[in-house]
Amino acid sequence: MRRFPLLLLLAVGLAGPGCHRAAEPTRFILATTTSVEDSGLLQTLVPAFEAAFPQYRVQYTAVGSGQALELGRRADADALIVHSPDDEAKFMADGHGIDRRKVMYNDFVLLGPDSDPADVRAATGAADAFRRIAAAQAPFISRGDESGTHRREQAVWKAAGIEPSGSWYTEAGVGMGEALGIASERRAYILSDIATFLYMRRGLDLGILSRGDPLLLNQYSVIRCTRASHAAAAAAFADWLVSEQAQSLIRDFGRDTVGEPLFVPNAGAA
Repeated sequence: MRRFPLLLLLAVGLAGPGCHRAAEPTRFILATTTSVEDSGLLQTLVPAFEAAFPQYRVQYTAVGSGQALELGRRADADALIVHSPDDEAKFMADGHGIDRRKVMYNDFVLLGPDSDPADVRAATGAADAFRRIAAAQAPFISRGDESGTHRREQAVWKAAGIEPSGSWYTEAGVGMGEALGIASERRAYILSDIATFLYMRRGLDLGILSRGDPLLLNQYSVIRCTRASHAAAAAAFADWLVSEQAQSLIRDFGRDTVGEPLFVPNAGAA
């Protein structure tokens, strides 16, 4: 009888059925603005991506755009979904992003109680509405977290020629969903992205009082981080977000839950 060395036999044993197990999917980190999670869109996109690319798994953190960009700077994220154009431009200029592509847009809206103590409904635009709120010293809740929404709010105050301060102005330092809850409880005004508000409106004592000003356009982009630890996964995700499959999901998202689309896909737009 021919004898085989013990080490060879062990090697053959180890090369049995267990060696054919599929490799564990590669996990990569996505830092995304809270509105994409609070609106429910992220919970639609992530499973669809993972089904299309089973070799990857998305580990995401939902924070303000400012924090998401900081995670990218520190190489603590592989890809970003953000909506703070000026901050994104600086991020790219500083060499922290490989590419930046438009994914979708909606708009910001000014919300408040039905009583509308500052008569915002009569405003001619967003800046005029903010001036009315400041003049009435009506309660206003700010995200106060360097998010894309907070940045846009600051831009509107600047356009209004006002630096808000005083007991009527509260910087909450929280995400969109939590900030909306605070504004509802205090019967205060607040700037919100339309998607999060429509997704949560049944539980809120708030209504849309000002909408449609071009200053309130809300553009979302995907950025691959230069120092990504999982560059291939980040590239696959970014490419998929601008693909027809993902753009179709974005186009239809919200129809079944709130009766209207919450985002407008615009991949490839100039």
